[in-house]
Amino acid sequence: MDNLLEYINKGIKPLNCKDKITDAQDLFLELPYTHFPVIENGVYIGCVSREDAETLEGGIKIEENRQDLERFYARSSMSWLDVQELFSRNQSNLMPVLDDENNYLGYFEMEEIVRLFNETPFLKEEGGIVVVQKNEGDFSMSQVAQIVESNNAKILGMFISKIENGKIEVTLKTSLGGLNEIIQTFRRFEYQIISQHQEDSYIENLKDRSDYLDKYLNI
Repeated sequence: MDNLLEYINKGIKPLNCKDKITDAQDLFLELPYTHFPVIENGVYIGCVSREDAETLEGGIKIEENRQDLERFYARSSMSWLDVQELFSRNQSNLMPVLDDENNYLGYFEMEEIVRLFNETPFLKEEGGIVVVQKNEGDFSMSQVAQIVESNNAKILGMFISKIENGKIEVTLKTSLGGLNEIIQTFRRFEYQIISQHQEDSYIENLKDRSDYLDKYLNI
C-alpha cells in the first residue's frame, strides 16, 4: 500500500502557464476539482485554484497571475498517510505528484487515497471502537497498547483524534472480545472514556444505582 505509483492519474493534462484563465475556468466547469496543476516548459510551478479562476479576468494568461499559484505537491515516494495529510492541509481534492528530481508525473485524486484508508484493518476488520482521554502530560501510547494487549486483545488501529485544553483524545480500534475489561482497565489507569458502550458494566451499575435511588426517594 505504501507504493502509490499505480495510483498516479494522468487523465487530465496540466495547464500551461501560457494558457488563459478561461482555459482553467472551462476545466473547473467540466470537472469537480478544487485545483489544477500548472507547468512551465514541462516543470510544475503551482496550482490554480477554482476560487481564483472564478474571480480573475478570463482573458489574461495564467502566468500573469503567477504570484497567486498555490505551490503544494506530493512526492511519488510518499506513503498514503503522508499524501492524505497533504490533501487535508491544502484543502484540495487533487494533488500534483513530482518525482525526486521534481519532474511532474501526474496527480493523485483524494477519493483514491481515501479508498486506501478504507482498506486498512482499522476500517475493514470487525472490532470495537474506544475513544479515551487523558491529560497530555500523563498520556502514553505504549501504555494504551499495553492496556489493550493485557486484556488479550489486539490493536487494529490507533490515532490521536483531538488535542485540546491540555488533554489528548485517542481513538482506537481493538479486536473483538473483552471490550468491557479493556474499558474498566482504562478507568483504573485514570483514562476518561469518551465513547459510549453497551458492554460498559460501570455505566450499567451507575444506572442501576440511580434507578434504585429514584425508587427509594419516591417511596
